[in-house]
This record gives sequence, structure tokens and C-alpha cells, in this order.
Amino acid sequence: MNTELVVDVKGLNKRFGTRHVVKDFSLQVRRGEIFGFLGPNGSGKTTSIRMLCGLLTPDSGSGTCLGHDVILDTAAIKREVGYMTQRFSLWEDLTIRENLDFVARMYGMRRRREVVDRALEALGLGSRRDQLAGSLSGGWKQRLALASCMLHEPKLLLLDEPTAGVDPKARREFWKEIHALAATGISVLVSTHYMDEAERCHRLAYIAYGSLLSSGTVEEVVAQHALATWRVTGPDLSQLQEALEQLKEVAEVTQFGNALHVSGLDAEALAQAVAPLRARGPQRWEAAAPTLEDVFIHLMRDAKDNVQ
Repeated sequence: MNTELVVDVKGLNKRFGTRHVVKDFSLQVRRGEIFGFLGPNGSGKTTSIRMLCGLLTPDSGSGTCLGHDVILDTAAIKREVGYMTQRFSLWEDLTIRENLDFVARMYGMRRRREVVDRALEALGLGSRRDQLAGSLSGGWKQRLALASCMLHEPKLLLLDEPTAGVDPKARREFWKEIHALAATGISVLVSTHYMDEAERCHRLAYIAYGSLLSSGTVEEVVAQHALATWRVTGPDLSQLQEALEQLKEVAEVTQFGNALHVSGLDAEALAQAVAPLRARGPQRWEAAAPTLEDVFIHLMRDAKDNVQ
């Protein structure tokens, strides 16, 4: 794996009034790496991303993005970063081509026609170039937004919940494109609420109410929290859940479709605590490897809101 760092920041802090929105945030991202941010709404994901790309100045801390100081060289960072916001921010009364041409003009790009034609073909927008942006489905709007923030050939791509409201097929195609871009050496920071998307990242971080609680590969994040988990199937799961939630050895009980995931922090204590319920039946119990979603739910339950 490439070890060149495109993001290397330490101890970043940001306050808005009495709210300490980001607390001592540190992060390293390598070239060509897809790094995911997980966390509840209001957790500081967007603020962290905006500090990294020069849109917000940290109150304190230090570091570099693409070799530029995140406090002193924000203008230089902006020129080399592509930022895709949560909401579609292009002009709905312009066509796809007109939108891309307008963005290219804002960047002062030479040979705009060639640049726009290349972007249209690269993301499969050529056949729709004359369609109004406002008439596009969510997936096509997403593709147009990605094309617009790639026009100036950024080295770092920042994606803020880019697939919210997009159907599964469009999400799959979007992530295929993101991996293709990363393979060319572009680094990607992406915030998401979807566990399947988080698992597509090379590494990820869990942020809750301003604090970085966990980071690493999916396997490392799951291992860090050492959850013991049982998967339970069968009848009367609602009644069983009520009984399980009374046990102090049970940290979390979550229903996934027709199964319960029962997790605890001590495998032996959990096994002893649930033994009478297992013996009583009629459900089927099996030891299971904890999933990223099990860890996410566990961390979210213990996180404390920073609203004062």
C-alpha cells in the first residue's frame, strides 16, 4: 500500500459558541486510500471534512493537507480538492453540459469544451448532456455532482454523505467509480450512515459528538471493541429481547430482520448469563462474529451528546 500521506493533522479543535464540535481530531490518510467517516448526525463529521479542505479554519491544532498547512494555506488546499456536498448544489434549470461548462469557467480552465466532453464521457453522461439537471433522478444528479467536482482533476475528493436518497443500484455504481478513482492515486474521504458503504472503505473512523472514538480497517475497528455476540432466531423474539435487556451482562440487543444480535463485553459472563434462556428455548442460539453494525450501535449508545 502507498505510504505517502496526503492528510496528516493533529489536535484539531472547532467550537461554535458553547458547543465543542470537534475535539482534538487527528487523522492520517494515504494517497489512493478511501477513508470513511461514521457517526450520528451532529457528530462533527462535516465540520471535520470542511476543516481538512480549507472551508473552515480550526481554532487550534496543526497539520497538512496535500502538503499545505491546514491553517495558513487554505486557498492552496481548495485548488487541489474536490468537495461533493450532501445536497445537490448545481443549477437545476441548466443542462448537464451547461452546468459543467459553468463550473469549468469558475475554475478558469482552458479548453473548456475538451474538459467538459472528457468529463461527460468519463462518467457516462454523454447521452444526457442536453437534459436539464432538475429533471434527473437522484442517481444521475449524484453522477453529475461527482463530474463537476472532478473537472479540475483534484488530488483529494471529499464526499459528504454522497449517496443519501439514492437507490441501491446507483449506490453500487457510484462506489465502483470511487474505487476506480482511488486506483489512479486519488484519495477519498467519505462520510456515510450505510454500513455496507463503510465496509467498502480501506479504513474508517467513528466520530461521535466531536470525538474520534475508533479508527482503522473494518477488522481492526471490530476487534478493538472485543464484543462477544450471539445470533438468535426463532419465535417470540420480542419477549426474549425484553428478558435479555434486563441482564447486566448484555450490552446491546438489536433485531436484524428475523434474528436478534445479543452482544456483551465479556464473552464468558455473557454466555453464563444467557444460559438459562438458551436452555428454555424454543429459539436457536449460535455464537457469531460481531459485525461493524454491532460495534456502531454499541458506540452510538455510549456516546454523549455535546449540546450544552
